[in-house]
Amino acid sequence: MLLSMARGPDDLRGSLDLVILKTLSLAPMHGWGIGQRIRQMSSGVLDINQGSLYPALQRLEKQRLIRSDWGTTDNNRRARYYRLTPSGRRALGDEIDSWQRFAEGLGAVLRST
Repeated sequence: MLLSMARGPDDLRGSLDLVILKTLSLAPMHGWGIGQRIRQMSSGVLDINQGSLYPALQRLEKQRLIRSDWGTTDNNRRARYYRLTPSGRRALGDEIDSWQRFAEGLGAVLRST
């Protein structure tokens, strides 16, 4: 994942979790589709490799922030479709608030003379 604003490994993981939760708030989708949607929404800046995406999905599912069910893709392949849980929706709201406060604070520092 390309994320130059990450402050450390936990922040990078938190950033990945945040973009996954945000992506799933738009619609349920399978893993490959999540990666594609993140790349699309970020205009190619965020490119999540599968080796990071699937462990994150498993971690979020273990935390009960997302759940998965088997389904069939548009090209007739079997895939796990992930969706946000009510807890995941609340966690997403909290994380968005936290990142917005961080961005505002960082912006204030960068604007200071």
